[in-house]
Amino acid sequence: MSKHGRILVAMSGGIDSSLAAVMLHEEGYEVIGMTMKTWDYASSGGTKKETGCCSLDSINDARNIAVNLGFPHYILDIREEFGDAVINHFTGEYLEGRTPNPCVMCNTHIKWDALLRRADRLDCESIATGHYAHIREENGRHIISKGVDTLKDQSYVLWGVSQESLSRTKLPLGHLRKAQIRDMATDRGFMELVTKSESYEICFVPDNDYRGFLKRRVPGLQAEVAGGNFVMEGTGKVMGKHEGYPFYTIGQRKGLGMAFGQPMFVTEIRKDTNEVVLGVDKDLFRDGMIVSKLNLQKYSSIVGPMETVTKVRYKDAGTPATISEKDGIIEVLFHEGVSAIAPGQAAVFYEGDDVIGGGWIMKSFRQGDTHWAPIAEAALV
Repeated sequence: MSKHGRILVAMSGGIDSSLAAVMLHEEGYEVIGMTMKTWDYASSGGTKKETGCCSLDSINDARNIAVNLGFPHYILDIREEFGDAVINHFTGEYLEGRTPNPCVMCNTHIKWDALLRRADRLDCESIATGHYAHIREENGRHIISKGVDTLKDQSYVLWGVSQESLSRTKLPLGHLRKAQIRDMATDRGFMELVTKSESYEICFVPDNDYRGFLKRRVPGLQAEVAGGNFVMEGTGKVMGKHEGYPFYTIGQRKGLGMAFGQPMFVTEIRKDTNEVVLGVDKDLFRDGMIVSKLNLQKYSSIVGPMETVTKVRYKDAGTPATISEKDGIIEVLFHEGVSAIAPGQAAVFYEGDDVIGGGWIMKSFRQGDTHWAPIAEAALV
């Protein structure tokens, strides 16, 4: 019988999740490895060679670790669940003129739920992943906080995980840096993990061409949306024609297909009129935003205005902000302007290293804008 009980470890075949399994095995847990197949590249229509977490090589790498250490390994096919929750959301958000975040959707609605269901069937008390973050319990709440390695910290993508799920989750890598993980793999003879390249692309867009993916996913889309206007921020002056509003994101500078004599950026996407608004760098800045579909971790509710550091994207350093809750919606007022806030992305609120919670960005605003206007439920993510 194991010293700590049975645990189901999500193993992608990469160095982080593999070492998480190794560490737990060495600590005396009865480890069961599980690799989730979320997508097959042949059906994506892309041209890039199959790589990443769903490839046969990655599945074999995860299994080899399990075989070497003598614990079971299973492959879990969740392509149907993943397609319904993540890929359909990804496509739908672009069609609404927003910029989706599929990794958060996958963590929140697929990976944790799927792992916990299988953990129950396998009599596992808990699950584990290779994310760089911490979980602790305080005042009856399970709280995510930043990992020690600030360059690898993944607390931002975990804001949507429920309290129930966090209560059964372990994150063995939170107290380690990436260099230490590489050293540990080297010491144990797993050189194939040390030399393996890491993928930062969206797993179901292997060629990193989301425009091409949308065109393949929605036949006839390009013909339907092509020919809208680029318009100038402030003046509304028509600057030229674009390929269609779904093919642009807030903050985009390259790939506009036209030369304007100076750097121009996408500052707004208007689905209803098929307009893409352009401006100069300063036009990207906003003073606040509205965030919906909240999931709170550190506290059960937001009481009164609260001071936070708020991140609007994964690699964002964060900006001091005051947040207030009203009718299940958060108003965020930044202490200084923030550039390129994209509706559809996740906003995550921090108190020190702790995640207060997060939600989905619905709209951004400048000082003086009317921003508490009702948001139709159908428009919510």
